[in-house]
Amino acid sequence: MLSARQTLIREELEAGTGAAIGMAVDGSKSRTGLRIWFADLEERYGPVAEMRPYGLKGYAVTLGFGAFAGEVVRRIAGAGSEDVHLARALVASVDSSVEVEVQGQEMADWKITTGDFRMTAIIRNLPRDPEVALTEVSRDTIVPMMAAMAELIGYDVIEEDDHGEPEYEGAELFTTVRRRERNPRNRLLCIRLHGEVCACCGLDPRETYGVAGSIIEVHHLEPLSLLKEPRPYDPARDLAPLCPNCHRAVHTRRPEPWSLEEVVELMADPMGKAGIL
Repeated sequence: MLSARQTLIREELEAGTGAAIGMAVDGSKSRTGLRIWFADLEERYGPVAEMRPYGLKGYAVTLGFGAFAGEVVRRIAGAGSEDVHLARALVASVDSSVEVEVQGQEMADWKITTGDFRMTAIIRNLPRDPEVALTEVSRDTIVPMMAAMAELIGYDVIEEDDHGEPEYEGAELFTTVRRRERNPRNRLLCIRLHGEVCACCGLDPRETYGVAGSIIEVHHLEPLSLLKEPRPYDPARDLAPLCPNCHRAVHTRRPEPWSLEEVVELMADPMGKAGIL
């Protein structure tokens, strides 16, 4: 079943992590599994997630490191506090029904210092439809785990910038990954924390456009370029979901964008009678 649905799994993982994904079927154990890694690092040199059936309607996902991943582990061990915070938040966003453990560490403050690191997730009672089940496991469990690794490694995204914000988000550029969002991990966390309803106009794109409605964008409430001094990054308070129209409207004022409250007032009083303009 896993081997026949590699394309489905890869598409979910690449959309969520913003990185090219490599994978291979692993028949070395009694139940056939799938090994997943970042394609540009190759299986031996970076983090590897192993996915196998578990029980009657479940999967087990174990994340560790390849045999020659020392350089990447050292890079991760030196990640900044903001990247560590975001990586932990990504893993913490996994649904509470999934049993997630880090070998020998507490989940609240796990860290990677050696190649012996192991994170395991057990997902039970999945839907009977195999494609629905694999989509759920990929999107809701493997994506946050691998996205956390991408954040710690320093994967970032270069995009044409039309909002007056910095080209880069997060840590030092490690590789170039072209996606619509500058950091797809931010979009993942924003949606998990706040949902997909626009914080300004209340539009739920999926209700309006159906399968074409995955268009919610991520807005930094305090633009990175305007930070007076570094402070801890908190995805719960620093990000907001906006529809494309409201996101563009927010950034029509520069260098300091309109606040969400100001945009809501503008929509209620477009002629500026309230004196915002």
